[in-house]
Formats: sequence, structure tokens, C-alpha cells
Amino acid sequence: MKNTFGSAVTVTIFGESHGPAVGAVLDGLAAGLPVDGEYIARQMDKRRAKPGGLSTARAEADQVRFLSGVWNGRTTGTPLALVIENQNTRPGDYAAGAGLARPGHADWAAHMKYGGFEDWRGGGHFSGRVTAALTAAGAVCRGVLAAKGVLAATHIREVAGVPDAPFAQNPAELQAQIRALADAEGFPVLCAGAGEKMQAAIRAAGAEGDSVGGILETAAAGLPAGIGEPFFDSVESTLAHLLFSVPAVKGVEFGAGFGFAGMKGSEANDPLRLEDGHITTATNHNGGVNGGVANGMPLVLRSCVKPTPSIYKPQRTVDLASGAEGELRIQGRHDPCILHRAAVVQTAAVCIGLLDLCTQRFGTLWQAE
Repeated sequence: MKNTFGSAVTVTIFGESHGPAVGAVLDGLAAGLPVDGEYIARQMDKRRAKPGGLSTARAEADQVRFLSGVWNGRTTGTPLALVIENQNTRPGDYAAGAGLARPGHADWAAHMKYGGFEDWRGGGHFSGRVTAALTAAGAVCRGVLAAKGVLAATHIREVAGVPDAPFAQNPAELQAQIRALADAEGFPVLCAGAGEKMQAAIRAAGAEGDSVGGILETAAAGLPAGIGEPFFDSVESTLAHLLFSVPAVKGVEFGAGFGFAGMKGSEANDPLRLEDGHITTATNHNGGVNGGVANGMPLVLRSCVKPTPSIYKPQRTVDLASGAEGELRIQGRHDPCILHRAAVVQTAAVCIGLLDLCTQRFGTLWQAE
């Protein structure tokens, strides 16, 4: 398995849904960077399941413990290893359905890849549980970027067809939105009214034993122009690689994205202009990237997150042990929607990628300057 990502800054993910723990190793961080435990705990809390009919009943403390690379609250410059214990596992929930491949999950594909030796409990290493480690590693990277003036945040752009307001086109207004989202607790939306409608749709699907999906939108402001490489290590390809690694993400777009298909060139191009002696653009249809390289405008991207595949409705499947068709009735604790928990995961993934790109461009010591 390929569980390491990055070039100048790398992250390695390990662990399974119902194993002892999940964790990550970050390498390529400069020495002396502050590691704020309280800040990381707040980011972890945004991912945690909470009561109220929006999330799974599996509640984990998600306390992050550093095994190496941090001393006296600062990085040492050596690999930073962190671990998050799984304290509320119930592997017995999956015993009744053992061998029955769950539609929409990786059970069949994993069985073919690993020949039946995979840990199938709750999806094992393919589970969204592993994103707890990604969130913690990303929180460390996010703190480094924030100290350099690069701020990032994610909101739910749409759930079950219910839209939130998009990020503002004006960079100053967008930066204010990013700050508000970064500091906010609870449901991550720009419009409270839209959030209430989304939550009602999620609860309605859950009451039917079903689930819903939607769109997450991320913005990053303060990104220096010039990071990213043409073609294979472009800003878009680097971040898309990370985002498609997050379970349930099935689509990624930057700026206007697929909306470009309905535009003319005169509408899609972002006119250049001077503002206080700096070159900027009048619009940001390209989402802060031209030719794979950051152009200094805010980075804007969206991901499409499919409905949670674990639903309580009966589904047709195949028993991998007997080879016979059968019916699956999933037991256990599952989310009717994951977007409100996945928003901080997406921000974490983006920050890992951005810190790697910036470090490739400016060097490791740039992190601590």
C-alpha cells in the first residue's frame, strides 16, 4: 500500500477503523515551530461525531498524543509521529455481515487486492476513521501556514440539493469569511438559514435509514504567487491527489470548474489590473491558479462527497466466502451524512499539500522565518 504523500513535507498515515489506534508521521518540518495542542484539539473536535441525529453514535475522544518530533511545545526537526487511540470500537457489529461485501464500500476491491487478509471490520484502513490522523497532521501544517499568513477554511457548499452561499469574489471579504469559518464551532456554513435546512435534510434521510451527499468548498488566502510546477506537480494536481485520497470524495474542481464548459473565453478570463502597485485580477474564475502555478489570488476549490454508503436499507450483494448472492442489512453506527465532519478533513488535506508546495519553492527554513 502507498500510504505516504509529499515531497519536501511528507505525511504517512497508518491504522484501521477498529484497530488499537490510527496515526500519522510528518517529516520535513523545520525545527522550532510551535505546536499548539489546544488548537489541534479544537480541529479534532470539529471532526468528532456529536449527538443530534447528524452523525454516527460512535463517539471517540480523539486525543492526539505525540510520540516524537515535539519537545517543550515545539518541533525538533525530526519526524513528528502522532497517534490517536480507538477507544469506542464495536467490531462485533460487523460479525453478522462477515463475508457480505457492502455496496459502495471498498470490501470487494480490498478483498481482491489483499486476498482476504485485509482487516474488514468497519472498512479497516479504507475507513473514514483514518481521516482523524489526517486531520491532526493537517492541523500541524495549518498552524505553520497561518504563521506565514496563509489562511484556509472549508464550508458546506451544498447538501442534499440545499445550497449555501458561495465564497465571496472580493479577496478582503473572502478572507473575512475564512477567518469566521476557522474560528466557528458547529455546522460549517456561511449562511445560518441554509445550515438549518441542510440539517433538516440530513435528519430526514437518517430517519429513513438512508444517507445524503453534497459539496465542500475550500478557500485559501495569502498564498504566495509562484508555487506549484507545470504539469505533474501543479497546484491542482497536488491538491486533487490529496483530496481524492479522502474516502467518499468522487469529484474535484478549481475556480469555476465545470462551469467553464458553459462560458466563452471573454467570460472565463480573469482581467489583470494594478491595485496599490500589485498585479491582481478583477475576477477569480481560475481559482487562484494559472498554468498549474499559484497566481496570488485566493485559491478556491470544491469536492463532491458521495452519500455515506453505510445505510440501513436492505441491499443486494454477494457473499465473498460462498460466492452466493445474498441480502445485506447493515448493523452498527453510521453517519447519515459526513460533510459537516469532513469539512475540517478537507482543510487539513489542502494545508498538507500547500505546505509541501511552499516548502518545495522556498525551502524548509522558510517555515520558521
